[in-house]
Amino acid sequence: MGRVEGKIALVTGGASGIGLSAATLLTKEGAKVVIGDFNVEGATEAAERIIHSGGEAIGIFLDASKEDSIKKAVDITVEKYGKIDVLYNNVGLTNLQKDVDVVNMDLEEWDRLMNVNTKSVLLGSRYAIPHMIKAGGGSIINTASMAAFAGDATRSAYGASKAAVVNLTRYIAAQYGKNNIRCNSVAPGLILTPAAKNNMPEPVLSIFEKYNALPYHGEADDIGYTVLFLASDESKFITGQTIQVEGGHYMANPSIADFQALIG
Repeated sequence: MGRVEGKIALVTGGASGIGLSAATLLTKEGAKVVIGDFNVEGATEAAERIIHSGGEAIGIFLDASKEDSIKKAVDITVEKYGKIDVLYNNVGLTNLQKDVDVVNMDLEEWDRLMNVNTKSVLLGSRYAIPHMIKAGGGSIINTASMAAFAGDATRSAYGASKAAVVNLTRYIAAQYGKNNIRCNSVAPGLILTPAAKNNMPEPVLSIFEKYNALPYHGEADDIGYTVLFLASDESKFITGQTIQVEGGHYMANPSIADFQALIG
C-alpha cells in the first residue's frame, strides 16, 4: 500500500480493460481517481467497485473526440480533489475495416483516429499541465502501441497516430521537465483485455504468440502495473520514455521463431 498515496489521478478510457486496471491499481496504492469514459455507466460502475473495495474514485462522462469534454474532465478532477498529480491519457481507437493500407484507407477514419488517439493526448496534457505546475509537478502517462515502432500490412492510421504519441511524449517531457512534470508513455503489445478475448480469432492469437519472446500473452494488469510505476515517485528520474510492454515481440530478429521451429 501507499505507492501513490495522496495523489490525484485522471484516467481516460478507464471503464474497462487497460484503463480499468490502471485505475484500480492506483486506488489500491492510495490514489484518488477520476475515471473518464464515453461509457459513463461503465465508468460509474467501475468507481463503485473501487469504493466497495475501500478505494476512492468517481466515474464521469468523457468524449475524447471533443476538446470541451476533455477540459471538463480535468476541471472536474481539480474541483473535486483540489489538484491533479497524474494524468493517464489512455483513450484509443482502432478500426480494422476502415483503417487498412495507405491506398485503400478511409480518409475520414484517418482524421478520426488522429483526433482521438493523438489530439486527445495533446488536449488532456494542455489542460492538466497548468494545474500540475501550480501543484509543484506531476506525471503524465500516455498509451502508445507496439504499432508505433514498425510498419504493418494494415492499420496505417492507428500506427501513425501512436507513433505521434511517442514523439509528443518526448516534447511534453522536454518542455515541462523544469516544472517537475514528467511525461512517459506505455506501448502495449497484444493485451488480452475482454474486448481482445471476444474479438480476436485464435489464428491471430497464435501468430502473436509465435513471434513473442515470451510464451504467453499480456494481461491488462501488465500495463496497469507499468502505469502505476510511472505514476509513482519510484520513477521520478524517468521522463520522455516509452516503455514497450509487448512480450519481446520486437526484441529479436523476426525470423528467430521460424529458425527455432526448423532446428527443433
